[in-house]
Amino acid sequence: MSRIPLERIDACRWRIPPSGDMRVPGIIYASEEMIGGLGSDESPKQVANVACLPGIVEYSLAMPDMHWGYGFPIGGVAAFDCDEGIVSPGGVGYDINCGCRLMTTRIAYGEIRDRIPELVGALFRDIPTGVGSRGATKLTVSEEKKVLKEGARWAVRNGYGTEEDLLSTEDGGRMEGADPEAVSPRALERGREQLGTLGSGNHFLEIEVVEEIFDPAAAAAFGMEEGRVAVMIHSGSRGFGYQVCDDFLARMVKNIPRLGFPLPDRQLACAPFRSAEGREYFSAMACAANYAWANRQMLMHWTRETFGHVLKRSPRDLGMGLLYDVCHNIAKVEEYDIGGRKRKLCVHRKGATRAFPPGHEALPGRFRRTGQPVLIPGDMGTGSYVLAGTDVAYRDTFGSTCHGAGRVMSRTQAMKSSRGRAVAREMAQRGVTVLAAGRGTLHEEIPEAYKRIDEVVDVVHRAGLSRKVARLRAVGCIKG
Repeated sequence: MSRIPLERIDACRWRIPPSGDMRVPGIIYASEEMIGGLGSDESPKQVANVACLPGIVEYSLAMPDMHWGYGFPIGGVAAFDCDEGIVSPGGVGYDINCGCRLMTTRIAYGEIRDRIPELVGALFRDIPTGVGSRGATKLTVSEEKKVLKEGARWAVRNGYGTEEDLLSTEDGGRMEGADPEAVSPRALERGREQLGTLGSGNHFLEIEVVEEIFDPAAAAAFGMEEGRVAVMIHSGSRGFGYQVCDDFLARMVKNIPRLGFPLPDRQLACAPFRSAEGREYFSAMACAANYAWANRQMLMHWTRETFGHVLKRSPRDLGMGLLYDVCHNIAKVEEYDIGGRKRKLCVHRKGATRAFPPGHEALPGRFRRTGQPVLIPGDMGTGSYVLAGTDVAYRDTFGSTCHGAGRVMSRTQAMKSSRGRAVAREMAQRGVTVLAAGRGTLHEEIPEAYKRIDEVVDVVHRAGLSRKVARLRAVGCIKG
């Protein structure tokens, strides 16, 4: 780890005091063990670098799943004043609106325990997965542009789900301000045939079982019972979002000499939020966010159909309803009380999840008492957590919390570490049926490549950023 000074605030927070060009302090959420295990990870330095950017408000933050990323650390959160600050593609990431959605069901795990391999096989057959995978839906350019403007609403309007699904999707599955004219022809080309595909790497579709309830009242409001089956989908904007990020990074890197302020890292290339270039990136990013929401909506629709075909029951009979859909990699304009006055901020969450508190106007009525559902996936051998947003997160982290376990091994390291191992067989011995399209995917995604999800969630729970509602155990998984 770089020689970045860390001052302990309490059991869950560490402070990087301002030095050099830092405009605000850095705050890292982590246990003592996590801090001690950072080793050569450069993410604390990236937290300090982000604190040097103009218009940053209060502090540069990192969640306990943080690890090195492009420019901003993965797990990083930073808010910039909309009038004086910047917007940065590196603060959003390449997979724009990579996110999760969780379906709850009325299916008791005991009913289908012996049919998990059959269900996993059917999902693997029905859901396009893997690098460069192509969806069943072929879009014209004009129809693709409708997807970019309408998001999940386009999918529902075309028969992929119901209006009720939109009520349980962050922002209703549509981000305002999307302008397809801000998107390059190359991005449109890459997105045209990938809508409705799972992708590769850490993306997955997972059958899980509710194993433990921590907050019975919230769990009941979320429709969760111990022993019931749930389905988690983790995917994003595919090659379309990657190309949007790549296009604007290339442009902004060229413009670094004209920014008028020093950058500690070229990967922090950015533009003033109110500038023409900043507005154009934000509009293109919104297009990618909408593409991702449409993508996950379609994946969920086909998952419902597959369960119905295999189990010979209707999705309504199975009770397969969307609990919530959250995004991880995004920048949003939100309003916060800073120093006693309301300010509009461009909040970057890169590998971080929104965690709005009870009573927040952005939440659907069913979540006004509980706070926003927060979905935290672990590695493929573990499962996931469902948490709820809090007032503490809204006050201290711009309504943000962690997004997953966080890598401790690069994909190359994981491949070397798992060479010669039968990873699928290991997963089966742990009670998880896994199928993957790519030969190396399971080796890149071995459980030990990630931090322990229990420890990551424990930090945000103790810090008050989100509170535990339920823990889910993985029993079947498909990957790209």
